[in-house]
Amino acid sequence: MTLSVEPAPPTEAVIEQPRRATSRSRFARSLRRYWQLYLLLLLPIVWFIVFRYVPMANAVIAFKNYNPIDGVWGSPWVGLDNFERLFRNPVFPRLVANTFILAAYTLIASLPLPIVLALALNEVRLRFFKRTVQLVTYAPYFISTVVIVSMTILLLSPRVGLLGRTFSFFGAGQVDLLADADFFRHIYVATDLWTTTGYSAVIYLAALASVDVSLYEAAKIDGASRLQKIRHVDLPALMPTATIILILGVGNIMAIGFEKAFLFQNALNLSTSEIIPTYVYKTGILNANFSLGATIGLFNAVISLVLLLVVNTVSKRVTGSGLW
Repeated sequence: MTLSVEPAPPTEAVIEQPRRATSRSRFARSLRRYWQLYLLLLLPIVWFIVFRYVPMANAVIAFKNYNPIDGVWGSPWVGLDNFERLFRNPVFPRLVANTFILAAYTLIASLPLPIVLALALNEVRLRFFKRTVQLVTYAPYFISTVVIVSMTILLLSPRVGLLGRTFSFFGAGQVDLLADADFFRHIYVATDLWTTTGYSAVIYLAALASVDVSLYEAAKIDGASRLQKIRHVDLPALMPTATIILILGVGNIMAIGFEKAFLFQNALNLSTSEIIPTYVYKTGILNANFSLGATIGLFNAVISLVLLLVVNTVSKRVTGSGLW
């Protein structure tokens, strides 16, 4: 009678080695086959390394008493003293609140309008009218921020502006909206919507162009109206794109633009227009307090990263789609 001995099951290390070898061979074959594409990809990777990742090392000045003479690595360490100074600053809570409110207001207001514009343009069958509307709504995106602010200031000027003259004509007197802190956020968001709505609508139009035509035909056979087609065909097709844009917007919620806020800023609306980027510019550049400016920037980056991770995780659990 012979005894058969079953072979021992392979260990995880033995299984892992063929997997690594297989992935390496696949990458080698892909590199030999598509070397032109990898060569094109090399330049953006080098750009990100040089201009994005290498400067991250200079964030160490947030933990130092930076002196330009001693340099980044020669300046003395102070640990978390700069962060303690930042958190004890009575202006800091107002800065965070102003930045978050303005960014959230901009994100909430700018999310639905491009979707509505894209849905409306998708239903238009007259090509000339559709292209004209796209051109009119897309063109403001290419106007410089300085020009946008100058146009807005001239429009809202209490003396020479169109709105100021209209108020004076109806006997309301000279109303300076730019000097009112309560109107700063509304003016900022209104100009942002004018410049970005048409550009963002192009992304949603591209998503609508990929919808299967058979879905529209099936909806038409079922007797669906235009609104029902939009609700049951177009909106579900736009949800993944809208989710990605929302996640990216939340990730950049603390990195709101500096130029427009700084140009709209004056001594009368400072209570709502002073945000983290403008404060970093005044503290780090104008006052030459580079350590405190880097501390605020590092804090801002950490908050943005945490928000991005949280929103991406929630989105994947709720909708099943995310950045990764």
